[in-house]
Amino acid sequence: MRPIRFPSLQRRPLLALMPLAAALSGCQPSAPAAWSGYVEGDYVYVAAPVAGTLTHLAVTAGQTVAASAPLFQLDDVSARAARAQAEAQVAAAQAQASNGQTGLRPPQLAVSRAQLAQARATATLADADLLRQRSLVAQGFISQSQLDNAATAARQAHDKVAELEAALQTAEQPTARPAELAAAQANTRAAQEAQAQAAWREQQARQSAPAAGLVADTFFREGEYVGAGQPVVSLLPPDHRKARFYVPEAEVGRLQLGQAVSLGCDGCGAPIPARISRIAPQAEYTPPVIYSNSQRSKLVFLVEALPAPADALKLHPGQPLDVRPAAGTSR
Repeated sequence: MRPIRFPSLQRRPLLALMPLAAALSGCQPSAPAAWSGYVEGDYVYVAAPVAGTLTHLAVTAGQTVAASAPLFQLDDVSARAARAQAEAQVAAAQAQASNGQTGLRPPQLAVSRAQLAQARATATLADADLLRQRSLVAQGFISQSQLDNAATAARQAHDKVAELEAALQTAEQPTARPAELAAAQANTRAAQEAQAQAAWREQQARQSAPAAGLVADTFFREGEYVGAGQPVVSLLPPDHRKARFYVPEAEVGRLQLGQAVSLGCDGCGAPIPARISRIAPQAEYTPPVIYSNSQRSKLVFLVEALPAPADALKLHPGQPLDVRPAAGTSR
C-alpha cells in the first residue's frame, strides 16, 4: 500500500513562517526617500577700511537694494582736511619744481641787465681815461703812477662787466642744478601720492552695495563709532543662496560635480533644480541640524548644490530641504 500524503499538513509550517518573515522584514530600516539638508546663505559683509562715527545709514534690514546703491556714510571731516592738506602740498611742490626750471622773474632780470649796462659804460669811460693818461704821460704832464692808477681802474671796470655778464647768464638759466631739479620733481610725485591716498580715504567713508541683494542685517546705529573693518551692513545676493545636504558614505561615490539634483521644501511648490557645486573630501557625523532618525550617528559627506539665481529667491537661509537626484539619474 502506498503511504497516504496530506499536502495541506506539509505546507502549514511554511505558511506559518511567512507572517514572521514579513514581520522581520518590516523591522529592517528602509533607505531614506531623500537626503536631508537646509538652505545656506553666503552673506556679504560691507565694512569701511577707515574708522569714524556713523553719520548716515541709508538702508534697513529686509530691504532689497540695487548694485551701487548707497548703504552708509561715516564722518569724513578728518579725511577732507587731510585731502585739503595734501592738495596744498602738491601745489607747493609743483611751484618749487617750476621755480627751479624757469630762473629769475622778469623784473629781476631787468635789474641785472641794467647793472650790466652801467658796468659797460663805466668800463668805456675807464678805457677813455686810460688813453688820455697815456697821452699826458708822454707829454710829461703827469707821473707814471697816475697812469698806473688809470690802468688799474680800467681793468677793474672790465672785470665788473665780466662778473655781471656771468650773473645775467646764470639768472636766465634754471636756478637749480640737475640733482636739485630731480629732488623737486620727486617731492611733487610724493605729494601727489599723498593726495591720492587722502582722496581714497575720504571716498572710503561712503560705502555702496557691491551687488544687488537683500539687506540681511545692520549692525550699528547712526551716531555710533565704527572701527576700521567692522561690518555695518550684511547683504545676501540672490546667487549666494545654496543647498547643503548630507549624503551617506555608501552613496557619495555615485555623485559628481555638476550633477543635477532637485530641491524640495515646504511651500516651494514644484521641485527646484540645482547642480552639485561641492563634495566634501572628508566624512563627518550627521550634524545636529539634520533631524533624521535614519541618518543620525552615521558618517556622511557634506554636499552643496547651487540653484539658478531666479530659483534661489524661493529659498531662505535655514530652511529645511529634501534633496533628490534629478529625473534620469540614479542613486
